[in-house]
Amino acid sequence: MNEYINLTLENIDDEHLCCAIKDKKHQKGVDCKKEWIKNKLEEGHVFRKLNARGKIFIEYEPLETAWVPISGNNYMYIYCLWVAGSYKGKGIAKELLMYAINEAKAKGMSGVCTLTSKKKKPFISEKKFFEHYQFKVVDTIKDYELLALSFDQSETPQFNDGARLMKIDQQEFTIYYSHACPYVEYEVQELTEYAKEHDIKIHFIHIDSLEKAKNAPCIFNNWANFYKGEFISNTILNANSFKKLTGI
Repeated sequence: MNEYINLTLENIDDEHLCCAIKDKKHQKGVDCKKEWIKNKLEEGHVFRKLNARGKIFIEYEPLETAWVPISGNNYMYIYCLWVAGSYKGKGIAKELLMYAINEAKAKGMSGVCTLTSKKKKPFISEKKFFEHYQFKVVDTIKDYELLALSFDQSETPQFNDGARLMKIDQQEFTIYYSHACPYVEYEVQELTEYAKEHDIKIHFIHIDSLEKAKNAPCIFNNWANFYKGEFISNTILNANSFKKLTGI
């Protein structure tokens, strides 16, 4: 039987975060992520992982307090479900998902939802996996889709109106980010240094509150890129990928 651990205030300082456990350069990002989780645990935030040294976890919380531009009543929102490497194909993803579904049911919630895309994108959940468990598309913005598994006849969640803009006034390359992902901190620092070295401007907007997250002008899970006022991707960039994407 698989053994799982839920992060708590009592164990979080001693436990690793599955998504960033090998590269020391992300340690500051891990620390930021842990502080972010600590502040959200009382809101019902759950980070559940396999008791193993690998990328095997699910992260979710009530949609009302989830840092995404999505609104709905009495739904659970899944930020991320990740099972990597040799742990794939062993039913672990199903166990993690069913844990979240069963908790939502036990709490009398109306369903569970998550962000996916029509075609697989980095840092976005796999649509086919959730469809296998009867999740349905309930809203769409361009290539991005909101999937929901409903337990009753309540109104399903929807993207907020602001997220449908997918545009901003700022013409410089602009990145919206939050510490919901441990990879973010290092890449923000790297891109800041790259911009200084090459005398270019990159505008960073730190999503550091629920209000800012709910009012993001685009699809947002933890990172969003804009160029010349247009949303171009949700991919977390380093200096090389930034240069390849923009040619700058």
